[in-house]
Amino acid sequence: MIATDVVGVFLVPMKVTFMIAFVIALPYVLYQAWSFIAPALYTHEQRLVLPLVIASTVLFIIGMAFAYFLVFPVIFKFIASIAPKGVAWMTDIEKYFSFVLTTFLAFGVTFEVPVVVIVLVKAGLVSIDKLKKIRPYVIVGAFVIGAIFTPPDVLSQLMLAIPFCLLYEVGILMSRIFYNPATSA
Repeated sequence: MIATDVVGVFLVPMKVTFMIAFVIALPYVLYQAWSFIAPALYTHEQRLVLPLVIASTVLFIIGMAFAYFLVFPVIFKFIASIAPKGVAWMTDIEKYFSFVLTTFLAFGVTFEVPVVVIVLVKAGLVSIDKLKKIRPYVIVGAFVIGAIFTPPDVLSQLMLAIPFCLLYEVGILMSRIFYNPATSA
């Protein structure tokens, strides 16, 4: 890697530190958000707070690990393979880490889909039947999000969109398990 920007060598450690701090603080931040919302919830809904905070944290970290172990090797191998012969591919460290952190955030947030679906159903904002009806729109939206947050190749777009769609289905399935219309009033 090379540094072509004057402040790049300063910004990279700051960005890495920010990302590590974000991941470490995530459970506390999520807990505080839920604590703010908790007084407006029924007692049976408040019992979901701790499991959802834990699930959110774990899913975010799994999303980052998915990006690191599965997506990055594929993306970097593809990009290196399309570099024109005779061109030295030297990545600027600041741009590299910006790309990596953006990808980590995109996959971390994508892996939060089941939690979002469960919360929406449990809060009564959307029904499971409605989630099933809007499935085609969610699939298209997943591919649009994949196109926006991944490099301009189809493979990395698929690697974001497919987990998004699968996690949407997991969210619907888990909502069926956790949602009991008789207990929600």
